[in-house]
Amino acid sequence: MKRIAVLTSGGDAPGMNACIRAVVRYGIAAGAEVYGITRGYAGLMANDIKKMESRDVGGIIRQGGTVLMSARSMEFKTDEGQAKALDVLHGWEIDGLVVIGGDGSLNGATALHRLGFPVIGVPASIDNDIAGTEMAIGVDTALNTILDAMDKIKDTASAHQRAFIIEVMGREFGYLALMSGIAGGAEMVVLPDTDVSKDEVVREVKSAFLRGKPHFIIVAAEGASTSKKSITQLLTEYIAESGHDARSTVLGHVQRGGSPSCYDRILGTRFGAAAVDNLLAGNVGVMMGIRDGKMVTTDLETVLAARPELSAESIRLSEPMSH
Repeated sequence: MKRIAVLTSGGDAPGMNACIRAVVRYGIAAGAEVYGITRGYAGLMANDIKKMESRDVGGIIRQGGTVLMSARSMEFKTDEGQAKALDVLHGWEIDGLVVIGGDGSLNGATALHRLGFPVIGVPASIDNDIAGTEMAIGVDTALNTILDAMDKIKDTASAHQRAFIIEVMGREFGYLALMSGIAGGAEMVVLPDTDVSKDEVVREVKSAFLRGKPHFIIVAAEGASTSKKSITQLLTEYIAESGHDARSTVLGHVQRGGSPSCYDRILGTRFGAAAVDNLLAGNVGVMMGIRDGKMVTTDLETVLAARPELSAESIRLSEPMSH
């Protein structure tokens, strides 16, 4: 392959820039020309492409977000949109593509692969909701952002002996809630697809304060509620039944931002270099992943057909640690 391209798509994740940087510099070192596609698949269809040199990615490893920017595109989901994207890639004589993103981005990569274009996927999702890898780009930074907020909230919660609800991202997968709850010492973790009753919350809140705890912290995934009310609204009402004050903080998109952690910088760099290696070797139609500290590949079709699962060990660990 003489010309390769890279794009970022979907929700941004800290560490994407480290991966872009690695694709550019590692690709150039391997003798290829590298092109950056701006604004994901939307930019690809709009012919928004530029050749990238080593200096173009200088200093970006410490930046959050993505210098190539990101966008969601309904047009690319159509046959016409995908045909337009292929025409652009062929027009630039690009031989292979690295796609950095989450589930939707990998679906797009799979569509191009089915049309015969060489593609490598790189998982980037702060929710860590992608099968085929133990960790995705951005997860570690997001967890550290949540923990920093939890530590600060605990200070004020303890000062007033209050219960606090911290709502974190995770519409369908509760990795952030589970891991931050364990690491941050939360008294309760509420995950998607789990039922939490008013009686249970009232009982746990009363018990915690009777045991002398100065606060009661609940970490809840945003997708944990099955009613029309948000999980934060429900838990606030439940806590009021216990006779204690409740406050809530919805962290929202602050979890996506910020300078990537050391782990995410290294992970993004390793993913980017490995993606170039596999692309140049002709091992395409796969997604990079990490397992037991090693770079691995999984067919894109297999990744998208699988459903990631939370560690049973971590779930068991969260209960005794909350007391």
